[in-house]
Amino acid sequence: MSNRVIIFDTTLRDGEQSPGATMNLQEKLRMARQLESLGVDVIEAGFPASSVGDFEAVHAIANAVTDVQVAALARCNKNDIDRAWQALNGARNPRIHVFLATSPIHMEYKLRKTPDQVVEMAVAAVRHAAKYTNNVEFSAEDASRSNPDFLVRVFTEVINAGATTINVPDTVGYAQPDEYGKLIKYVIENTPNSHKAVFSVHCHDDLGLAVANSLSAIQNGARQAEVTLCGIGERAGNASLEEIVMAMKVRPDVYGVDCGIQNEQLYPACRLLSLIIGRPIAANKAIVGSNAFAHESGIHQDGMLKTMREEHGAILSTLAKLEKRIATLQQLEASIAINPLVVQPPYPPEEKQELSQTWDRAPEPAEKPSSPFGGLSMDPPSSLGYSDDNPPKGGLPELKL
Repeated sequence: MSNRVIIFDTTLRDGEQSPGATMNLQEKLRMARQLESLGVDVIEAGFPASSVGDFEAVHAIANAVTDVQVAALARCNKNDIDRAWQALNGARNPRIHVFLATSPIHMEYKLRKTPDQVVEMAVAAVRHAAKYTNNVEFSAEDASRSNPDFLVRVFTEVINAGATTINVPDTVGYAQPDEYGKLIKYVIENTPNSHKAVFSVHCHDDLGLAVANSLSAIQNGARQAEVTLCGIGERAGNASLEEIVMAMKVRPDVYGVDCGIQNEQLYPACRLLSLIIGRPIAANKAIVGSNAFAHESGIHQDGMLKTMREEHGAILSTLAKLEKRIATLQQLEASIAINPLVVQPPYPPEEKQELSQTWDRAPEPAEKPSSPFGGLSMDPPSSLGYSDDNPPKGGLPELKL
């Protein structure tokens, strides 16, 4: 099993379903280019059959980016799949993403289909999509509330039909991390041809567990995470791209996987999204919020300061030396102001002799005055290490701390 997790970004599709997060074509193009710079592996650009606007956006993005796969979403019917492929025309790395519900409640009340009919629909859709491209993803909508053995049956059949990515979504944010991880492990281990496909997860945050569920799935064999910037998405949102990525990068001892995301692009990407949709990043948002690395507690501040002193002791020591050097220079500048032999060294021989004789003839004060320059000595130049036979050469002497 590969140790690299594919980052499938659906900010422009599922993320845009967040109320108030609508983007126009130019905004989507700008966002897609930023996602490419961020290093995501797949951009789900839209649902072409849903509207003319989505079709145009998918087509424009498919022809604008070069180093990333572009996915178009489609229901399991021929018209949707044909429309998706038309929108992807011109893409260097196209993907068709088909989905169909597999939970009992969805099959009965939404699809009004039997389990056997659902399997037939799924297989037919994947086969049709595979006529256009060998990069086909199948999603079992509401998988977390589906029968695990029925999922195994569906996945086995669609992989045989040509699916190369199998997505196991927690569509309504119902799952818990432990049970979701076990579900992922079960379907991978019990699907006989699972080695022919990448298993993916797509989690919603209705119970605040989208990131936790996604990470649990990764620990149990999932190798694609479907995510959005800042976790925007339908209802309570999706799994947050930046949180999942940094969890994997900060804790390789726990997850043992990596991805191709460029860390330094995380904040610019989230910031751009915030500006486009007019929604500020929450101050307490993990990874990219303004408070993410701030401390208010005195205990926490004290700990950070102690750590900084210990880890940056060499820097602080150097700063102390620089402060001492500056103080010495200030004293020397004061000395220059009252010591004519230090002002313009070296002097011509005749001037040096005359100045020295003048200094020698000066009467000693009854009581040596204190220096107005912080205790600096008022002694003649010999006390600074200079004499007639040893004048300063080339300017000021080297200062040693």
